[in-house]
Amino acid sequence: MDVAEIETLLKDSLNLAEVHVKSEGSHYTIIAVSDELAELNRVKRQQAIYAPLSDKIADGTMHAISIKTFSEADWQRERQFNIPQ
Repeated sequence: MDVAEIETLLKDSLNLAEVHVKSEGSHYTIIAVSDELAELNRVKRQQAIYAPLSDKIADGTMHAISIKTFSEADWQRERQFNIPQ
């Protein structure tokens, strides 16, 4: 599964202002920006991101996932330290 597909899947499933995905084989880093996610506790944020990806995790396409979530305001401050590539 390529990065663009994952970004589209997450954008279509969640109300994200921005999403950035980086892949190294079956290991993925996801940055999700949403004020709605920011209202949730850390566990609920992770669950929200994992839910649309559950099929890809179950079939082994996605093996390891690192998730960072930010509110839109926090992302404006943090983006300089978490530059998506």
